[in-house]
Amino acid sequence: MYIPKHFDVSDQNELLSFIAANSFGQFISKVGERPFCTHLPFLLSEDKEKLIGHLAIQNPQHLELEGQEVLVIFQGEHAYISPSWYAAPGVPTWNYQAAHVYGRVSLFNSTERLKQVVESLTLKYESAFNPPWVPEFNPSLLNAIVGVEITISEIQGKYKLSQNRSEQDRLEVANRLNGLGHEKLAVAMKSALDPQ
Repeated sequence: MYIPKHFDVSDQNELLSFIAANSFGQFISKVGERPFCTHLPFLLSEDKEKLIGHLAIQNPQHLELEGQEVLVIFQGEHAYISPSWYAAPGVPTWNYQAAHVYGRVSLFNSTERLKQVVESLTLKYESAFNPPWVPEFNPSLLNAIVGVEITISEIQGKYKLSQNRSEQDRLEVANRLNGLGHEKLAVAMKSALDPQ
């Protein structure tokens, strides 16, 4: 992706944390001669070197995946930025945070491994609920999916948070975003102003 220097995020630990917090990705590969995208939740492996998920067996994307280099895009909150919020003249733009992960795919269909992935994904997302639902599903349903493991070769990060504007403009944009309900993006902007 195109990343101007002031928007570049090279801290791999920061990017891995961002991916873990924004784990619903756009999984892009090639099917035939065309790009193909599936929207999927992913887990990071314990060693943080792999992305793990699963596809429906009916999804044609899995047919040509083995060994293919793929791209997974993770995106955080994003919002339109009006130039009317700036003290100095400006143009309309969009603020956002994104991470692009490149890697090679291995597929798996072991029932035990698929069960582990489905349970781990379920527990991750159910943890937000009180009480969380505990996975109790028919193992035969696992025949309807195929596991995907992506060995990460590169992670690119871009946090476009008005870093090319004055501190006054950045604070005003963050305050406006907060007022519009984009609290996460406003917090990210304020954190970029005062990195600790």
